[in-house]
Amino acid sequence: MPVTTIGDREVHVDAEGFLTVYEEWDEDLARALAAQIGIDLTDDHWRAIRYLREDYRERGQTPTPRRVQAGSGISIKEQFVLFPKKPGKKMAYVAGLPKPVGCV
Repeated sequence: MPVTTIGDREVHVDAEGFLTVYEEWDEDLARALAAQIGIDLTDDHWRAIRYLREDYRERGQTPTPRRVQAGSGISIKEQFVLFPKKPGKKMAYVAGLPKPVGCV
């Protein structure tokens, strides 16, 4: 499992840079991850991130944008505004979760 430095600490990641150890994530790391992809986190971003983390903890699988919409009420259109171009991947990345199944 590769290790990389993000901010001021080392974390375990996969070949695409997604965190592989759920417990290594915290909100400071989320801010650093978001900054790496050009996103300034707002309350709306945090609402999505917290939903993803909670859903993953319960189900053991990263939620897709459709499940985020159904479970959190954040529309897919809003997800694209918050996490442009590839919301599923970007939400998972910032939330410290594996890439959603089916994401290219």
